[in-house]
Amino acid sequence: METIRNWLLPLLLVAAQGILLWPGLGPDGTPGGAALAGVLCALAVETVALGRRRTAPVRVLAATLAAVVLGGLAWQDGYVGLGPLIALYSVAVRCPLPVTVRALAATVGVEWLLAAVQEGLRASLLSLMLISLGTYLLCAGLGEARRQWLAGRLSATRRLAGAEHARRLAGDQERRRLARELHDVSAHHLTSVVVTVDAARRLGDSRPALAAEALSFAERTGTETLTALQRLVGLLRDADRPDHRPMSGRIEELVAGFGRLGRPVTARLPDDLAGPSAEAIQGIVREALTNALRYAPGAAAEVLVRRVNGLLELTVENAPPRSAPQGAGGLGAGRGVTGMRERAAAAGGELTAGPTPEGGWRVRATLPDGAEPQRQLEDAWRRDVLREQRFADPALASAAWVLPLSCALAVAEDWSPGARHAALPALLAVTALLAVHALPLVWRRRAPWSVFLAVMATAWLGPSAVVALRLPSQVAEFLLCGTLVEVLAVYAVAAYGQGPGRTWPAPAVSALGAACAVTAVACADGSVGGEPAGPADFVLLPFFLCALLAPLFAAVWGAGLLVRRRRLRALAYDEFAWASSMWQAGRAAEAERQRLAASLRDAVLERTRALVGAARRGDLDEVAGAARGALGAMREMLHGLGHGEDEGPAGRLSPSPTAADLETLCRTLCSAGRDVRLRGLAEAARDLPPSVQVSVYRIVEAALGAGDLGPARVTLRRRRGTLRITVTGVRLAVAGPVAERLRVQVAAGEGRILCEPAGTLRVSLPAGAVPAPVQEVSPSPYA
Repeated sequence: METIRNWLLPLLLVAAQGILLWPGLGPDGTPGGAALAGVLCALAVETVALGRRRTAPVRVLAATLAAVVLGGLAWQDGYVGLGPLIALYSVAVRCPLPVTVRALAATVGVEWLLAAVQEGLRASLLSLMLISLGTYLLCAGLGEARRQWLAGRLSATRRLAGAEHARRLAGDQERRRLARELHDVSAHHLTSVVVTVDAARRLGDSRPALAAEALSFAERTGTETLTALQRLVGLLRDADRPDHRPMSGRIEELVAGFGRLGRPVTARLPDDLAGPSAEAIQGIVREALTNALRYAPGAAAEVLVRRVNGLLELTVENAPPRSAPQGAGGLGAGRGVTGMRERAAAAGGELTAGPTPEGGWRVRATLPDGAEPQRQLEDAWRRDVLREQRFADPALASAAWVLPLSCALAVAEDWSPGARHAALPALLAVTALLAVHALPLVWRRRAPWSVFLAVMATAWLGPSAVVALRLPSQVAEFLLCGTLVEVLAVYAVAAYGQGPGRTWPAPAVSALGAACAVTAVACADGSVGGEPAGPADFVLLPFFLCALLAPLFAAVWGAGLLVRRRRLRALAYDEFAWASSMWQAGRAAEAERQRLAASLRDAVLERTRALVGAARRGDLDEVAGAARGALGAMREMLHGLGHGEDEGPAGRLSPSPTAADLETLCRTLCSAGRDVRLRGLAEAARDLPPSVQVSVYRIVEAALGAGDLGPARVTLRRRRGTLRITVTGVRLAVAGPVAERLRVQVAAGEGRILCEPAGTLRVSLPAGAVPAPVQEVSPSPYA
């Protein structure tokens, strides 16, 4: 099917050119052998080149321009070179904006040089140059609009792929997040209780007041621990909402809390830290100071946060320990540095930790500056995007101005030199009026109704100028060519206006306004067609013109509504699929929280409540035992979280799926009540590279999971180094966001895909080693 699409249009052009060259149908005169050979050679080059316009558009444009030059010089009247139009459109669709602009300039330059050689310095040269400029501007503008649509679809596909990826990993990510939070609770709260209580028990004889302080600290910290654990198990439903308030104060309170434990701690940080990076800084500081409390008792520590080149640099450094650590040895979970690295990576940064030359310990982290004004970043992104989007509309507006002007100049070629010289001021006035009339189209997508009203208002500048400037009728009639602007304005209202049900007045108003404006221009000098205009002409002529233009504007309005409906339907599919993936991801995370909640209630919460109760009763020994018991239970839970259902014994994710897992997938669907049959797996999947096996599984999984409920068939065949996958009975997978996501996955594996409307999916993948297509989320084309 893709081959037919590539070659159908070039072959149609060849057939049309052949009909034009047929004796009696083509231009007058018999070409010589050299001229005919040149035309045939140009046709061959153009046809072969256009067949590759989807893969090498710039080279195809260069080849078609060479064919136009060859054919035009060989036989000017016998060769119609439409290849550059198609090639330039392909360049605009598939290449960035700077490439399109350069290609447009090169194409117009070649056409102008060819026209100058063929026509010479005559009056017709200017009209030919304007016609070619307007035509190529129109092709480039339409191609750029198509590229924007495809880029939007690709971005939506990547967004959906990211949502699907998040759905598959939601449980694992939530388990890791909870493990980090539990480690923070165990490392900071409970370890601090153990250290403080043990110190009070050792120094009870020399410092009796320390026991009361330790009990008060244990009660307060135990209450904070209960609150933190309740938040983790989902009892506080808004725990995961982002907090954009500055967190500098909370970090300073955290540092001051460690200072109250008897160690000198200093902190220097900005006062507007906010966002995920600030939350990561808080967790890293808490972990680093707790490690210093555990392993370097009594040593001074320093916390420093600086802004450097748009980044946040965090440094937590402590001096060597004054004495050997006591009381908390062996109570750590063994993943403090790992947890800090994970927290920094989750915020988009990196972390290093290691000893200092003096014998202390230093933790350094580099994180993105979350407090940087988001509006500046959004404005920069918007400027980049709008810079790309602003080409299509100005190109169409320029074409709507240049094409009518070229028609006017073409007609003026038949005038005598004296008439042209006398009408020159009037032609300049008409040129300016047509430009003003077409100028609002530049904003047709951003403000369609305002553009429509502006176009309707500027349409009356023509009649006003005819009366005020007394333009001759032979020049004033060129203003009628500006009706193309009204057509584009009606389309913009239908395709981009607010509320499709409220856009129906646009074609009616346009037809009536254009008819009245044309009548006013035609009758401005008191005559119609050289005859004196009577009262009936001012009534019948607008009625006749309105009836003539109304079907045209209605058809354009209907086309705009169809395009709008298609776009909104695609967006609705995307939003539904994205919301469904996010909902399933939320349910998976919620299930993981509920599973953890049961373990926390039994293993940790009861011991923590006992700790708080013992602190209130003033039993220091019981507080120490309860804190150690809760800390030990927490440590066991941390190890349990490292061995979830989807992870291996070392806490790592299980291996990626392979083609052999398709049997399990099909059996699962069959057990759910759907008839799914798999054929050719054993022979086709033999000795496949791991990347191809992952790609095969993901493609079949996405196709079968599109939502169809009927019977499906999956067939795998391997021939000459190519693996062919055929999936039938998947109507919902051959269109919409699922099909777009499959195209991205297949393209990542350097394969080809064919989606048949009947519900059949055909995929071809190279069976050799190719880059792994498991990365389903690619960078944005505008990044």
